[in-house]
Amino acid sequence: MREPGLGKNNLGRSSVAILFLVLLCIGAFLTTHLLDSSSNLIPGSSRQGSTFSAKTSKTPEEPLNQSNKLEFQLNCSLGDETRICLGSYYPSKFMLQNPDPSSSTPQSMCPDYFRWIHEDLSPWRETGITEEMVRMAGRTANFRFVVVNGTAYLETFDRSFQTRDVFSQWGILQLLRRYPGKIPDLDLMFDCDDSPVVRKEFQRGPDAPPPPPVFRYCKDDATLDIVFPDWSFWGWAEIDTRPWAPLLKEMKDGNKRSKWKDRKPYAYWKGNPHVAEGRVDLLKCNVSDKEDWNARLYVQDWNKEQEQGYKESVLADQCVHRYKIYIEGSAWSVSQKNILACDSVTLLVKPQYYEFFSRGLMPLQHYWPIRADDKCRSIKHAVEWGNDNEKQAEEIGKAGSSFVQEELKMDYVYDYMFHLLSQYAKLLKYKPSIPPKAIELCSESMACPAQALEKKFMMESMVGGPSSEAPCTMPPPYDPAALHSILEEKQNSIQLVEEWEKQHGDGERKHP
Repeated sequence: MREPGLGKNNLGRSSVAILFLVLLCIGAFLTTHLLDSSSNLIPGSSRQGSTFSAKTSKTPEEPLNQSNKLEFQLNCSLGDETRICLGSYYPSKFMLQNPDPSSSTPQSMCPDYFRWIHEDLSPWRETGITEEMVRMAGRTANFRFVVVNGTAYLETFDRSFQTRDVFSQWGILQLLRRYPGKIPDLDLMFDCDDSPVVRKEFQRGPDAPPPPPVFRYCKDDATLDIVFPDWSFWGWAEIDTRPWAPLLKEMKDGNKRSKWKDRKPYAYWKGNPHVAEGRVDLLKCNVSDKEDWNARLYVQDWNKEQEQGYKESVLADQCVHRYKIYIEGSAWSVSQKNILACDSVTLLVKPQYYEFFSRGLMPLQHYWPIRADDKCRSIKHAVEWGNDNEKQAEEIGKAGSSFVQEELKMDYVYDYMFHLLSQYAKLLKYKPSIPPKAIELCSESMACPAQALEKKFMMESMVGGPSSEAPCTMPPPYDPAALHSILEEKQNSIQLVEEWEKQHGDGERKHP
């Protein structure tokens, strides 16, 4: 039975009115959903030329900061990874308008190890970098990464071991999300293998050609490769190691479980010894019936760990010894930052290679140096010294941990990448263009089709929105005298420890 007054014509008009109101509500919801209510946005896509601008505050009393910054979710609705970048609503440019001077904070100075960027790029300071040099760098590269007008393009030459290349590319994409429109056009070749390849011989002679600019994770004093943060900062899926930001928090929480003085008074190491002769030699320092070198060393069986779900490889659970040993593998090892984060005294076996941040570490301040040619005796002395001088030893452990917690947090990792790539781009003597075989790369094209831990770590490490703060201020290059002074100070500290070892030992024990 019809209600009084609701005839057929009236019912039709009422239905139209209700439908119109529903559509208005849906439109308002979608507008609110797509455009952050905290900002005054001009919508666009991730394609070239799209720009988002935002007021620096939601209201005059609530400035834009890390707690209310813009956030953009992935758009995986297209499903076709060859076209999925077209569905990205992430801005390729971002501007803060009408900044409020009263609410702004002073721009921080970058950590001192950023100065090495100037040194790493010095081989091209006079000549600049030509496209031919970049092409020559491609002889060993795994991929070519190009940025044009804020959009990334990738040309793959050879897949790397495991997913090193994938997470390195992902890391650069997150840098573009953090500072959209701030990364200049660039063209680089990236080699994901361990050992550096660009020998210093390139610089010999007045007619010698400039060296090819090859990006990789480490270098040594005999090579000119350009050092870049390694893939594990965004996750190492094959061994279930989380991205650096959540892992660093886990390490900090793990340190709270036991005070330094209550930890086991020995040196701890766990790893794969079969990748380097130095590691095999290290195993001779393990405790035995004949000798105790104050070291507790364990061989890592990754196949067994995988079967057990990596339960015995939780890094935050390994901060239970007063001392932890760092020793290189086939080249540098990504474990250095994890070991330093433990509050334990890092016993650093004399390295050949260095990564981007390790040149900022000082012996006897952030770590204790260990001889590479007499490891056992050197480790034994370090542990005995530390146990006899607990306060000083604990301070060294805390200083190393503070270094990675404060000067190696992801904010600074991204800022290091920003300044390195910006300085590199200034050296290019040509305008980068999209290589014919390159494909457009975006967070959607990588994360949407990813599976399992690879996808999980990408989501954990994804930059949600543009940074509300500018990068830290790049420090000036070292002048020759200052650089010489720092290197001399390091060497003097190492020689001092070696002298202590000689005085401490009786000179009668033989190396095992």
